[in-house]
Amino acid sequence: MASDVQSVLEKLVSGEDITREEIILLLENRNGEIQSYLAQKASAVARENYGNKVFVRGLIEFTNYCKNDCYYCGIRCSNKNASRYRLTREEILECASHGYDLGFRTIVMQGGEDQFYKDDLIADIVKSIKSEHPDCAVTLSIGERSFESYKKFFDAGADRYLLRHETADAEHYAKLHPSNLSSENRKQCLFNLKKIGFQTGAGFMVGSPYQTIENIADDLLFLKKLDPEMIGIGPFIPHKETPFADMTAGTLELTLYLLSIIRLMLPTVLLPATTALGTINPRGRELGILAGANVVMPNLSPVSVRKKYDLYDNKICTGEEAAECMNCLKRRIESIGYEIVTDRGDNVRYVKEH
Repeated sequence: MASDVQSVLEKLVSGEDITREEIILLLENRNGEIQSYLAQKASAVARENYGNKVFVRGLIEFTNYCKNDCYYCGIRCSNKNASRYRLTREEILECASHGYDLGFRTIVMQGGEDQFYKDDLIADIVKSIKSEHPDCAVTLSIGERSFESYKKFFDAGADRYLLRHETADAEHYAKLHPSNLSSENRKQCLFNLKKIGFQTGAGFMVGSPYQTIENIADDLLFLKKLDPEMIGIGPFIPHKETPFADMTAGTLELTLYLLSIIRLMLPTVLLPATTALGTINPRGRELGILAGANVVMPNLSPVSVRKKYDLYDNKICTGEEAAECMNCLKRRIESIGYEIVTDRGDNVRYVKEH
């Protein structure tokens, strides 16, 4: 291993900040040996902060209508072949209760940017989940809204908010999105969420079209600056009904490498091993945990709509009932020496500060 790469690795592992140039050096010189070393160090840091616990979040994908037309996404508004659906307030509450009975103590409401769900309706659903299940955390993942809207959701009892920044580079952002969407606004939303007091999640696709090593370095530095409680990264997987249908997918190897780097840069972050990781490799989620991740997100949506929330092709776990998914995940996680836990799984640093 070259001595300059070795010294950057030592800095990273000891908790020192690394520069853009040093991140690029690590990314350009990656190999199996470095990957194993980083995974070992990253999983040790995850265990220092969270033990061998893997937190589960129950995911309710409640609408696949979206007003946006992002070039990579299967539920983009111009995909006329998407079979659209919306869950009613009652159906969402039913999914949440079913999840609660299965042991979930975080419910994630995720959907496209669907203007049918006005702020008051979202706030009412959040309030209802919290009043029925006061020991549950509620996470929202419903895109860009105003500061006032976010504040209303927080005041209704929402605990966390996920909003991937997608890419920190404005030029790259413009290659992935139509011109009515801006990187600047996306980032501002994230800073607003932090200011309001949400446990906030950002993140990006690995191997998205036109992504460079420099883009990834900028993403990591942006995450360091934002200092979110959660970070979601997963490989880009093309969808047949998008302009990026024929683009190359992101790789398992680079995603695992980045999970380890993120864990070392932000030791207390909650870091999912995503469904996309499990889609590109049958053991993707287990390998993600071994690389430093500590969250999994099984699906609580009704089986009748699962296949319709089709962000990318060949998504896994669309045909199993939630209880089956949970049991399968439990076995998988235990097979690598970790345990699934069903408490809220808050960010340890956030808890100390609040």
